[in-house]
Amino acid sequence: MARYLCPFSPGHRRAVLAVAGLLFWLACTAQALGQMRYTVQAGDRLRIEVLEDESLNRELLVLPDGTISFPYLGALGVAGQTTDAIAKAITRGIAPQFAIRPTVNVSVRGLGRRAPAQPAAGHRIDVFLTGEIAKAGKVEVAPGTTLLQVLAQAGGVTGFAARRRIELHRHDPRTGTDRIYVFSLTGRPARGRGAVALGTEVQAGDVILVPTRRLFE
Repeated sequence: MARYLCPFSPGHRRAVLAVAGLLFWLACTAQALGQMRYTVQAGDRLRIEVLEDESLNRELLVLPDGTISFPYLGALGVAGQTTDAIAKAITRGIAPQFAIRPTVNVSVRGLGRRAPAQPAAGHRIDVFLTGEIAKAGKVEVAPGTTLLQVLAQAGGVTGFAARRRIELHRHDPRTGTDRIYVFSLTGRPARGRGAVALGTEVQAGDVILVPTRRLFE
């Protein structure tokens, strides 16, 4: 006669635990393989652990020039490399400080902001509008669309808009920061630094902020 496992029998529990352990191992393996294939970029945050010396354990930000600073090594170029390659480079660099070959583990703890991918021909890009705008939110436009055309597509600005100091926020992948430009809808030059023309073409991910007009402005 065939024997069946009771749902609460020791045999059933062992089978469930075995399957759970296998799934956990597969998940960890997939994550590890993904990090080994991933190439580090500026702005990423790395976790570096040295088994033989916990004082060397730290989280480091990959600088805009693609380097990190690590004890005994100084500046180390890591951009474009996998975590496995970085771990090997650190191991080689600090090995003379240890009696035995050190064990180094490198993992990615946070991803830096990426520059928007350039759209293929015929595709559209996303631009975001906020503030004193008739239709705030995301608009999809064709590459080559200008600031003036985007505002027109969004229905223009409201009567409370500060028309001479409208802001264009654009991410700069070289520095990992957002740069702010100013433009005017009045035909007169924009106020402040970073003035751009209405004919400036927008890029994917640009944010246009229309401030509220001040008193007597």
